[in-house]
Amino acid sequence: MSTVASTASSHAPNLNSAGGAERASRSGIWVGLFAITMSFAAFSSALFVREGTPDWGHLVLPSILYLNTLVLLLSSGTLEFSRRLLARGTPAASTSAAGGIGWLLCTLALGIAFCCGQYMAWQNLRAQGIYLATNPNSSFFYVLTFIHVLHLVAGILALLYLTARLVFRPGAFRRSLFDNTAIYWHFLSVLWIYLFLLCRMKL
Repeated sequence: MSTVASTASSHAPNLNSAGGAERASRSGIWVGLFAITMSFAAFSSALFVREGTPDWGHLVLPSILYLNTLVLLLSSGTLEFSRRLLARGTPAASTSAAGGIGWLLCTLALGIAFCCGQYMAWQNLRAQGIYLATNPNSSFFYVLTFIHVLHLVAGILALLYLTARLVFRPGAFRRSLFDNTAIYWHFLSVLWIYLFLLCRMKL
């Protein structure tokens, strides 16, 4: 009897371990977001200090940035629709999975569109003869927007991974990973609003 019990317990899922892994994963994403926040706070502080120097000019922001802002906000909405649909049932359920994957693909398309829009904004400035080293305010614009795009590309890769898991291995889908990715993506949307307003008022 003891042998049977020990065998059964050895094959039983370790719920404490699974819960601990999810808590560690959630803690990890918040630590990462805190680090990103601190890095952009440092850039913001440097911008405020540099702003008062005599060589500080004014940068007319490319109009594509307004569309980019709308695109990124829409992507947060589509990702939330996907998350809520998948939360209604198991990923293997046809209706929930189809709707969730569809909204997830919309999020991916909007994220890629945002990155393309940022590239167009840089090209617009280059056409005006404004480069990274043209003046201090253009340097801040290129650096802030480029670093944000790099973080967004990481989010796009995470969404691609989630989509592949939902399509090819729905049984191995981890909802906690999806939730953490959603937190990261929404954070980047809020961060972009801050950066856009900062550039509009200070650059």
